[in-house]
Amino acid sequence: MSQFDFFKNNFYKNKKVLVTGHTGFKGSWLCRILLNAGAIVTGYSLQPPTQPNLFSFADLENKMRSKIGDIRNLELLQKTFDEAKPEIVFHLAAQPIVRESYKEPRYTYETNVMGTVNVLECIRQYPSVKSFLNVTTDKVYLNRERAEGYREEEPLDGFDPYSNSKSCSELVTHSYKNSFFADGRVAISTARAGNVIGGGDFAKDRIIPDCVRAMQKGNVIQVRNPNSIRPYQHVLEPLFVYLMIAAKQYEDHSYAGYYNVGPNDCDCVTTGELVNLFCKHWGAEAKWKSKAERKAPHEANFLKLDCSLLKKTFGWLPRWHIEEAIQKTCEFSKVWLRGGDIPAEMDREIHEFMES
Repeated sequence: MSQFDFFKNNFYKNKKVLVTGHTGFKGSWLCRILLNAGAIVTGYSLQPPTQPNLFSFADLENKMRSKIGDIRNLELLQKTFDEAKPEIVFHLAAQPIVRESYKEPRYTYETNVMGTVNVLECIRQYPSVKSFLNVTTDKVYLNRERAEGYREEEPLDGFDPYSNSKSCSELVTHSYKNSFFADGRVAISTARAGNVIGGGDFAKDRIIPDCVRAMQKGNVIQVRNPNSIRPYQHVLEPLFVYLMIAAKQYEDHSYAGYYNVGPNDCDCVTTGELVNLFCKHWGAEAKWKSKAERKAPHEANFLKLDCSLLKKTFGWLPRWHIEEAIQKTCEFSKVWLRGGDIPAEMDREIHEFMES
């Protein structure tokens, strides 16, 4: 079984697909892939969360239906479902930043929990939907800072408001699945993805965007937690997994489940190692230093996923190691800085990823 069967077999051609959070970093990449695959795409999201932003560069808005709205607005979301009549739904809309969740906990919970409730309410009301994937995070687990990777059956929790709200989003999905979709009308899965990197991420308080901003300004990169360990992966890794899960469960509901999506153990590196690789591939002008913060909000120091279920179920394997992921990110960022063709660069990387 190939993890690209859905692409090669034109599964998504003329499929009606709704993506929440389509104006974000991952959402923009996902929509680009779907449009290349021939899907009829509708997006529902707030305005792009940053300036600059990938959605504006990616040549998407005139090729899809883009609905700007708050995921907390059930009435507007219902109207969007009614117009789009989606067969497949990818739920990416979220408040995704840990440090921001300490500043805006109420908004984080409203968006990440009630936003999920609203999407599932729409799916419950609109019979066109056959496949639903809720994208959460590797941070949903009760993190004991241990060396072993977390498995899907382990307890959910989350220390900070962001992580906990995504755990709640998982539980909401489980409840709706059991309460309203036990008849199998809709295949439902969640994907718990590790940290993603790649070109076009302009979010604040993320290490690679911080690196690119430092290069843009000619500054030394400031690293808050150089010894923290995370499962870093290129953004295309989880996106193709999401597409694979949604396609396979559409055709066979036995594939529906809860899946970790992360790199191999060799690509779980410290933030310091990650920035070293960035500096290596960027060039001699890239340098970094550690900058510890006093009274910084709590963030996990060690986090790793066990992805054996995904590998066993789908025959999936990661494509790019962490050094390749950093190399592609640097290449993309340099294209952006010189005002190059971003859609062409996205398509080049998508093609290389599939052929690697």
